[in-house]
Formats: sequence, C-alpha cells, structure tokens
Amino acid sequence: MENVLIVLIVTIAIATVLNVVLKKFDIPTVIGYVISGFVISSLYHFAEDSREALSHLAEFGIVFLMFTIGLEFSVNHLKHMKREVFLFGGMQVMLSGLLFSLIGYFGFGLESKTAIVIGFALSLSSTAIVLKILNENNEIHAGYGRTTVGILIFQDLAVIPILLMVSIFTSQSDSIGTLLLNTLGSAILVFIILFVVGKYFLERFFDLIMDTGSEEIFLVAVLLGVLSASVLAEVFGFSYSLGAFIAGMMLSETKYRYRIEADLVPFRDILLGVFFVSIGMLIDWHSIITYGHIILGLLVGIMLLKGLLIYLLLNVFIQKRTALKTALALFEVGEFSLAIFALANAKGLIEPGLNQILIITVVLSMILTPFVLKNIKTIADKLTIEPDTLRERAMVGGTYTDHIIVCGYGPLGQKLVKTFKERNLLYVILEHDVKVVDSVIANGEEAIFFANAAQKMVLEHFNVAQCAAIVVTIDNEIQKQLICENIASFGPHINSVVKVMNNAEEESISALGIKHVVNARNIVADIMAEEVLACHIG
Repeated sequence: MENVLIVLIVTIAIATVLNVVLKKFDIPTVIGYVISGFVISSLYHFAEDSREALSHLAEFGIVFLMFTIGLEFSVNHLKHMKREVFLFGGMQVMLSGLLFSLIGYFGFGLESKTAIVIGFALSLSSTAIVLKILNENNEIHAGYGRTTVGILIFQDLAVIPILLMVSIFTSQSDSIGTLLLNTLGSAILVFIILFVVGKYFLERFFDLIMDTGSEEIFLVAVLLGVLSASVLAEVFGFSYSLGAFIAGMMLSETKYRYRIEADLVPFRDILLGVFFVSIGMLIDWHSIITYGHIILGLLVGIMLLKGLLIYLLLNVFIQKRTALKTALALFEVGEFSLAIFALANAKGLIEPGLNQILIITVVLSMILTPFVLKNIKTIADKLTIEPDTLRERAMVGGTYTDHIIVCGYGPLGQKLVKTFKERNLLYVILEHDVKVVDSVIANGEEAIFFANAAQKMVLEHFNVAQCAAIVVTIDNEIQKQLICENIASFGPHINSVVKVMNNAEEESISALGIKHVVNARNIVADIMAEEVLACHIG
C-alpha cells in the first residue's frame, strides 16, 4: 500500500511539472500523462502488484467517461443515432477487422486464430482520448463528432464478442454453443436489471436523496449508482465501462442529468489522468530500441489503412469533409485493444515479443491522436477543397450588435427572414445543412453561414450576448434542446424565441429559462377555432 502511495505522489509530481511545461507549447495534457507513466515505469521499478492496483484504479477513468457519455445519449437519442451506431459502426468494425486479419494471416504468416484476434482488436479506436478531446473542443455534437461517437459506441459494444472470441479460440472444455448461450443470457439479464432499476427506481431514489438537502449524500449516491452498474456488468462477464454507459443512459432520462454530469466531471478527469499514466507505463524502452523499425512500419501502415478505409466507407453516405474528419478522429488504435492483447497473451494466442510490439504501436498511435484532433480543421482544410469558399466566411465576434440570429433556414426560417428584410432589420442565419447553404448563397443571400448553433462557441462567434433576439426554428428536438441549453448559459438577458411542437417540449424548453416559447400546436388550434367560429356554426 505504501508503495502505491509513493508511486502516486511521484507520478502526480512528474505529471504536474510536465503538463505545465507542455501547455506552454499547447501540447495536450494527455501526452503529459503518458510521458509521466513512461518515465516513472522506466526510472522507478515498483512492484508488479502496485502496478496492477494502479491499473485497476485507472480503469475507472474509462468508467466515469462512459457514464458521462451515457448521460449525453439517452435511449431516445440512441434511436436517432441508429445509422451512426449500427450501420457505420458495424461496417467499420467488420471491414477493418477483416482487412487486418487477412493482412496478418497472408502478409505476416500468423496463425488464423491469432490473426483474427489481432485484426479485430486493431479495428477499435480510443474512446478515452477521442471523447476527451471532442468534449474539450466542444465538438461532440458537431457533424463529424456525432458520427465519431456513434462508431465509438458500437466499438465499445464490439469488445464483448471480441473477448468472447478469445475465450472460444482457447476453450478446452465448454462448447461454443454453451459459451454463446451463457453470454446471451447474461446480456439479457444485465439489461433487464439496469432497465428496471433505471425506469422505476432511480428517479424516486434521487428524489429521496434530494429531500435530505445534502450535496455530499447526493454525490455519494451518484458514485454508488455508477460503481454498482459497472460491477454488475463485470460480474456477468462484460466490461465495467459498458455497465457505466447503460447506467448513464438510464439517468439521462431523469431531471437530475445535468447536475450529475457537473458533479462527476472532476472525478472523471482525475481518473482519466491516472488511466493515461497507466498507458505510458506499458511502454518498454528496450523493445522500442530492438523493434523500432517494425513498430514504426506498423504504426504508419495501420493508421493509413484504417483511416483510408473509414473515409472510403463513410464517403458513400455523408459529406466528404465530415467523412475525412471522422477518419482522422478514428484512425488510431484504442485502449480496449490493449485489454484484448493482454487476454490473448495470457491464453497463449499472442507471444510476448509480438505482444510488446503491438502494445507500443497502439500507445504511439494514441499519443499522436490529440495532435491530430487539436488541428483537425486545419488538416481537413488542406486535404479537401470545399465547393464554395463562401462557406468558410468568418464573421469577427462583435462586428454585429442588436442583430437577429435565425437558427435554421427551413420554411419558417425563410418566412421570418423575408419579414426581417422587408423591415430592414439586421440578421444572420445559422444553417447546419451545407446543401441548403450552397443553394441560398447561389441565390444571392449573403447573411447565411454554414454553422452548428448547438455548439456554444458558434453562438459566441456570432455575438449572441449582444443580439437583439435569437430565433430557433428547427424541428429536431435534440438539436433544439442543445441550442436552448447553450442560449440559457449566456444568461437570462438573452431575448430568445423558440418554436416547439407539443406541450411536453414546451415544458422542457421553458424550464431552461427561454423567454418566449411558441407552441405551434396551440397556435394552429386557436387559428382553426377562430375560422370555425367565423363560419357562425351553432
């Protein structure tokens, strides 16, 4: 225990100093943590049991990350993302896994079972790093962010069958049918337990906690929920993070979602730091010297092939620029592949030398990822040419004051803009559909911008704090909710007008502090009633 504490103190000291220095060069803190782990494992040879204890602690960084992501993606939200999760995610994992498996078998002469396990492990990307950077950049709900998150969710689900595959390949007693049946039964049981608890008990439980008026008890209750769901999933043979993700999805349906997320962010960030330190500890500098040329070749080959495959796959379904940015976000290999390699190595599917080569390759790909994500717009600008440069027009924050911001240029938005034009009012239009933007610009409208109003930085850029009014006309409930949350974050002085379609949505939007909520259903009903009465019926 004392050994673990000493390791923690030394690690925190090294990480703090390193990150202070690296931040001066705008290098992400993730890199500082990884380098800290490498330094401490190379210079301070602590016991293997201490390293294992630290790894277990670090794993809960992923647990809290997946829980907070679950809070962002409710069951209804996931239904809207079925294309990104199941179509894009499923195709990416299957095609990447098959490609790398074939290369391993025919190109490197690996045994078929070993090649399949390694191939599908390499198809996974880094949930921890990618989601952390997307959150920091406020791009988790951007076009490529949504696609990236959807694919990452499927990858996390795919970890279960890949681990099961390792067990099947090395099983001596149980039949494949028995293993599959037991896994399916466990999955159904876990989902039923978490669903029932989430739907019928969680909100009532937190209502009781809130009656105490204690912030401390509320936080402890949240931690209890996260850890309990994680352990439940692990008991039935799944990952801790999957249980945490499901728990987050259940809590996202309650009114406590935003408060829970705010309370857990410090725990998540601290434990994620420990996780990245533990990743750095896996690097063996002797192996880097011995196999450096092999590692470099694998690193370049894997990232290029994986990125190209993702781009070609997505290019069929979505815009080229979005496909490119998603490919750049996912071309690394992720932390869950390390767990698969560890299990395969323990069961004799991967020899120790190959295991160390793969580990270092994966870690190096993860180290490169933050640099790519921090500069993803610049890289995309260099690799793609937009059809119309007017899309990239920038408006300096503060140029407009007392202007009207129109979010969405559908039929309602068009009618509003027409009225504003007739009255010579100053306005800007924010539209997230690039085809609509192109069409409107071609027709001579210069006040429309290709932008996602669901991102707070976009509203800041268009000076929402000093606007005369902001009008939200879009129909998508999730996007509308995100936009309204961002508007509310600027303070109660913002003159906001939002169109809703029903009473439930009106109640939800009004609760955020939006000044004027226009219920389209009620207005239509009033107009129809007036028309009926004008006919002098009765």
